Amino acid sequence: MANLTAEMKEFLNGNLAWVATIGKDGHVDLGPKMSMFIIDDNHIGYHERTAGQMYRNLLDGSELVVAVANLEQRKGYRFRGNVVLHDNDAIYEEQVKIAEERGTKKPMTIPVLQITEIQDLTPGATAGKTIVKD
Repeated sequence: MANLTAEMKEFLNGNLAWVATIGKDGHVDLGPKMSMFIIDDNHIGYHERTAGQMYRNLLDGSELVVAVANLEQRKGYRFRGNVVLHDNDAIYEEQVKIAEERGTKKPMTIPVLQITEIQDLTPGATAGKTIVKD
């Protein structure tokens, strides 16, 4: 597994994350996820609330890619790995409580990305380069 650094965790917590999946038809689905959270050094998750196309893509076995960037800082990261959907376990129940406390819609599931690769999205010579790969 690829490990998040303290700087990456701070960056994830302070910026909007975007996730992408691929449908059976090959079309990419991309959307912002304001509910992104860090579980530990190797796992990040978010609240899948709409149960729309992205959810269906994940059920069909799509890869999940998470990207986060900050235009002002001219910095960003992309996270790749394996995804597991949590809908009836401790991770799910904890996140349902958090959604209730925040007054947001109850999540249908919690997609959790086990990070196996981290890429640099900073403009310039390192753009798209792998920082760490499992």
